[in-house]
This record gives sequence, structure tokens and C-alpha cells, in this order.
Amino acid sequence: MSFYLHTARLILSPLGWQDMEPMARLKADGGAFGGMLGGVRNRAQAEAEMAADVAFWGKRGVGLFAIREQGRFLGMTGVHERPDDRGLALRMALFPWASGRGVAREAASAALCYTLDKPDIERVVAVAREDNIASRVVLGAIGMVECERFLRNGTEMVVYESLRPLD
Repeated sequence: MSFYLHTARLILSPLGWQDMEPMARLKADGGAFGGMLGGVRNRAQAEAEMAADVAFWGKRGVGLFAIREQGRFLGMTGVHERPDDRGLALRMALFPWASGRGVAREAASAALCYTLDKPDIERVVAVAREDNIASRVVLGAIGMVECERFLRNGTEMVVYESLRPLD
């Protein structure tokens, strides 16, 4: 894919093999991926997920984006299919050193808008641990609303959703 989303300070590009090295580092970082479904990943897991992410872009025309600021890789955001059949889900992960400046909100908002602009996509969900206040604040700030709760391994999870605006 050779297009970019631009925000006030960020450039988002569809995640691809050119991003394998920084993605492998991001997925191995406990501060970035420790709370994600499946936790931190080793190199082989990161490569398998990259193959799936690239294929997802080809299949659905949406997917995960690399987030860059002034050329520096900060993390990723975008959508993937949830393994629990809840549907297309927004994800975001930043290196801890990139957090706390509104990057997640800015990038996730752009990715969500891009996804909901697709005529065949009517709903996007996001799942966060109840105690992950930072992610929950971002999800609320980009207009997602709580719609469900469930327990995963004894941890309360909160599901948010965003619906495509009616034409």
C-alpha cells in the first residue's frame, strides 16, 4: 500500500514488511504490549502477525498503520478482526517513551475515521482492561462509547464501539 494519512503532526502508513524491525521491538516491549491480548511477542510471533496484517490489508482494504512523527516510528494503530467474534476492532500501541503527548488519540482518531469511511464497514469496537485508564480516555476522546463488559481471565474488560455516521 502506498498511501498515507496525515494529522497535524503524524504520518500513518499501512503496516508492511518495511516496518518489521520496529514492530518486532514494539511487540517485545512489555510497556507497549504487556497489556495487549496475547501479551509480548517474540520475533517469530511478530513475523507471523506481520504476514497476517499485510494479508488483512489486501483482503479488507483496512488494517494497521505505522505511526511516525518526523520520520521516527512511535507505534501502531488501526483495525484487525477480533478473535472473539466481536468484529472489527481498533488497536493501538506506542513505545512508552512516545506516550503522554496525545499521539495515541491523534493516530487512533485518524485510523478510526479512515475505517468508518469505508462503505462496507458500519461498526468498529475496541476492548480495554477496566484499569487501563489511559486507553479508555483515548477511546472516549475519539468518540467511542462503552457498549459491553466481560471477564477475561478474571479481569474486567470494557468494550467500546463507534458506528459509521448515517449518510
